[in-house]
Amino acid sequence: MAKSQQTFKKKEKEKKKQKKKQAKLERRELRKQQKTERGKLTLEEQLSYLDENGHIVSEKPDPSKKVEIKLDQIVLGGNPGLANDESDIERKGKVNYFDHEKGFGFIIDSKSGERVFAHINDCYESIKENHKVSYVLTHNPKGAVAIDVELIK
Repeated sequence: MAKSQQTFKKKEKEKKKQKKKQAKLERRELRKQQKTERGKLTLEEQLSYLDENGHIVSEKPDPSKKVEIKLDQIVLGGNPGLANDESDIERKGKVNYFDHEKGFGFIIDSKSGERVFAHINDCYESIKENHKVSYVLTHNPKGAVAIDVELIK
C-alpha cells in the first residue's frame, strides 16, 4: 500500500492548529496563576456604591451628602413635572393655527398662554383660526394635548 501524501498546505494547517492549542493552554495557565496570586477578594472589595450623582463607585459615599426622598414624591411611569390637578380640567383658549388638510392645529390657552396641540379627531365641531374654544387638557409623552374641543358660542 502506498503511503498517503501530505501536502504543504495540510502541514501548515496542522502547525497553525497546534500553535493555537498551545497559546490557549498558556493563557489558561496564566489566568490560573493570576487567580492564585490575587487570592480571594474580601466582601468589602466586592461591594460597589452609588454616589450622590447616581454613579457606581468603589468607595463609600459621604453621608453628609445623603438626600432624603419621601415616598409620595416618587412618580412611576409619568411626567414628573406634571401636577395631577393641572391635567384633565376644562380650559378655554383661542385657536392659533389649524390646518384641515393635515388634521391638526394649536390652541393658545387663555390663562397660561401655553400652546396646546389639537387633533381633528378630538374636535366635536369644525374649528378655524381665531375661534374661541373650550377643551380638556391632557398630556402625552410629547407634551400638552387638547381633547373634547368645542366652540364657545
